[in-house]
Amino acid sequence: MQVVLEAVGYAYGDLPVLDGISFTVAEGETAALIGPSGCGKSTLLNLVGGLLPQQSGSIRTHGSPPAGCLNPLTFVFQDFALLPWRTVAGNVALALEHHRLSRSERDGRIGEVLRLCGLSDFAQALPRQLSGGMRQRVGIARAIAVRPAVMLMDEPLSALDAQTRELLMEDLVAIWSRERTTTLYVTHNLGEAVRLADHVVVLSRRPGRVKRIVAIPVPVAERHKPEHAAALQQLHDELWALIRAEAQVADREMQDA
Repeated sequence: MQVVLEAVGYAYGDLPVLDGISFTVAEGETAALIGPSGCGKSTLLNLVGGLLPQQSGSIRTHGSPPAGCLNPLTFVFQDFALLPWRTVAGNVALALEHHRLSRSERDGRIGEVLRLCGLSDFAQALPRQLSGGMRQRVGIARAIAVRPAVMLMDEPLSALDAQTRELLMEDLVAIWSRERTTTLYVTHNLGEAVRLADHVVVLSRRPGRVKRIVAIPVPVAERHKPEHAAALQQLHDELWALIRAEAQVADREMQDA
């Protein structure tokens, strides 16, 4: 499904957070949202996902959900949000329990996403027995078990160490190459944006406005190759130049607060 935002605005009381946000995420593409702290990235994601009511502008989806879709939109958060008393398979099953699936259909979906996320050998493990990266894999498996049309990801890798983050990015590339799920991905990490996104939407300081949309022309599946390193580094530097001054101001504002 395609996601289209037109002139989206939002305010918390008298505090304007977003102003005139317009962009499109094409079907099967990943758009990363970056910008200074407090520019409204997570607020925008919550608006798209229906966790906040729309105040101005419009947010629309076009197209049909994929076959077997149970939830058109699903979230993956920074917090793994796993139930500690449930096994890995039990946590994935949680997303399916309120849908009319037979036992065999449910077990089939669970087995499929566990294989896709490299978790088959850990199906009966409890969250406390897993590393942070493995726990986040469970969160991703739970999200894709419903075969969403649109995935909304709010800094899903930010709590992980650098090596684990690299491994999870490789996993996401593999998953998206198979599932082709339209994805809106919020991150502070410019490396993640350049590695994973088809387009990067750069927001200004609060109230957040679209400052620029930067396309990443190198195919996602080829970005790990050394011959693309210089081009991707140049894009990384371009993104940093777009937000550097405003990020410094936002950082000072947070310290003062």
